[in-house]
Amino acid sequence: MTTPHNNTVKNKKILERSLPVVLAAGEHPITLAMMDADALFVLRKLQEAGFSGYLVGGGVRDLYLGRTPKDFDISTNAHPGQIRKIFRNSMTIGRRFRLVQVFFRNGKIIEVSTLRSLSEFDIDGPETVLAPNNTFGSLEDDAQRRDLTINSLFYEIEQGTILDYAGGIDDLNHAIIRIVGEPEKRITRDPVRMLRAIRHAARTGFTIEPRSWQAICDHHHELALCPPSRLRDELYKDLHSGALCNWFHLAADSGLFGALLTPYKRILDSTDKDEDPATLCRNQLTSLFTVIDRISATMSEEQRGQQLPNEFLLSLLLLPWAINKFDFIRLELQGTAAYQFSKQLRAELDLEIGVQLNLPRATRQEIASLIGSMPVFLQHEKKGAWPHWLTKKSYFKRSLLFFHFYQESTGGTAIGNDLLDLPPLPTPPEKSRPVSHGKRPSRPGITGPAFSSEKPGGIFGFKKHSSSTKGKKEKP
Repeated sequence: MTTPHNNTVKNKKILERSLPVVLAAGEHPITLAMMDADALFVLRKLQEAGFSGYLVGGGVRDLYLGRTPKDFDISTNAHPGQIRKIFRNSMTIGRRFRLVQVFFRNGKIIEVSTLRSLSEFDIDGPETVLAPNNTFGSLEDDAQRRDLTINSLFYEIEQGTILDYAGGIDDLNHAIIRIVGEPEKRITRDPVRMLRAIRHAARTGFTIEPRSWQAICDHHHELALCPPSRLRDELYKDLHSGALCNWFHLAADSGLFGALLTPYKRILDSTDKDEDPATLCRNQLTSLFTVIDRISATMSEEQRGQQLPNEFLLSLLLLPWAINKFDFIRLELQGTAAYQFSKQLRAELDLEIGVQLNLPRATRQEIASLIGSMPVFLQHEKKGAWPHWLTKKSYFKRSLLFFHFYQESTGGTAIGNDLLDLPPLPTPPEKSRPVSHGKRPSRPGITGPAFSSEKPGGIFGFKKHSSSTKGKKEKP
């Protein structure tokens, strides 16, 4: 039962305020010359309108470390409606908390959010995941709601000062990743914070502070409480991070990797001493991620989004799982066996990975296509030449690059730049809805199997054998 005394204690905790650590201009490495021009424009427009504005989060962190930020996010005491009036070239997004995107040339976006309040849910509230709170607050409130101390800094341009309410500067100076507040409670409120902690540790090479690390190890299973689409989007960020190998070791050691991809948990938890599939799978993943990181480091930022799509990287991530489950590398599948493998692969993707990460149908099809094409590439690679019919397939260049990723990860020739010029995925034409005229279609909702084909040769060059054709005579 909640008593008035308990409420007073809670409110006192919320109302307690501490003075920030303030680094004046010259006491830190950030200067206005390092700032993005469009971000400066937004900050100055907010000031001209009578509001305060601050560069926040990763932008301050990266500039402090001498790196070029990927994003320049801004926080202000202006409400979303007021921000929209200042910037006509903007729109409001978000459900849990509304923020404003300000648009510039070449598709560039600066995100502007209103300072958020610190609610009782973040201190002594019920054990709820992602408790709703859309109220606005102070700089200290906003800092305490952020995930990591190194992402809780504010930089203001008028005096050129950095404001630190959470000890982020000290952690930056000592190369430490620390969850803001009580790690156990913050993780329970939003388990995705665990993924963000290991992502930043992998990218920066920082050490995760012991209490935060222990909380991650103890609560890794709570990732299952998060919406699948949210986990998928977080995973895509790690696949494109350029520090995937470091991320994998942290994720595997903490238990997050198996919680994020449950089919891998069964493999990595295996205790079969004769074959040791856990060690084999971990080595395969490490080798593939090393190749991905090498390619990411040699490609421009623009190329990374175009040449290594989410579906492609996710397929590489799932390749060791498919090898372990279907053993298609050792068995050297051909003909009917290869065809059955592709069908089973698609069924498993739909049943396990597709559901867990809420993968769109097109994504699942592309993963099945890339992994499913491996037997035919392995078969013809030994012959020393690609057959003409294979080179004419729409999937050939993507599958060839996928195959070379596998080859390099197993000690083969390094991937050349000529292979990285991938064609875009084919976009299926939009079909108009047929007019039924009151008649029910013969196959409502059926669009055909993912691997169906009217052309001879079946899928990936393997012929489909159907019992329905046996015993039928060919018409003259």
